[in-house]
Amino acid sequence: MINKIVVLLSLVFILYSCQNDDQKRIAENKKEIQKREVILKNIEKGWVFYDTPVTEAAENSLANWNEWRVFFVELAQKPKKTIGCFQQKSKALTKKAMALNDNIPGAYSIPAIKSRISTVVAKTQMLDLYINLDNIPDKKVVKLIAEINLELVSLQRQMEKTVDKSKIPVEVGESDLIKMRDASRAIPNVIIDENIPRVE
Repeated sequence: MINKIVVLLSLVFILYSCQNDDQKRIAENKKEIQKREVILKNIEKGWVFYDTPVTEAAENSLANWNEWRVFFVELAQKPKKTIGCFQQKSKALTKKAMALNDNIPGAYSIPAIKSRISTVVAKTQMLDLYINLDNIPDKKVVKLIAEINLELVSLQRQMEKTVDKSKIPVEVGESDLIKMRDASRAIPNVIIDENIPRVE
């Protein structure tokens, strides 16, 4: 009889503890859902890209540079509703940013512009990384979006400088001077040893 009472009390205790665990789990799930909603709202507020060119050179590049135009179209489309949509958008942005390195117009194929493109690519990859974490750091994501905007403005201003430099006329003799400064065309400095026999 005592055994039956002990078994019955232990069953009641186990059922009560399991029920208590379920309530804890439900409360934790609610907290997690609320946390994700706050993160989503913060990311949604901060997801503002400069999707229009800020310089004339960048605007003219939209017509000639297909990858540049596709990247700006991708920036203009804002995802909605879920974190998954933002994750997909960040992956698409990363792919489009990496494509900027392909088919760079000849006028912009200089180290200053290529380095700025690499910075934009790195920042979009970081955005993709942060937004795909299990515990999304929403403040870092919003900060990265602002940094990407700054890098895009810097890239566009460098494009404008490049166009302005190309408009400066070359002075008479300047091209010859540039050729003379080229180290690959210079006569090598070879010390001639007088003691070595030479064929003349």
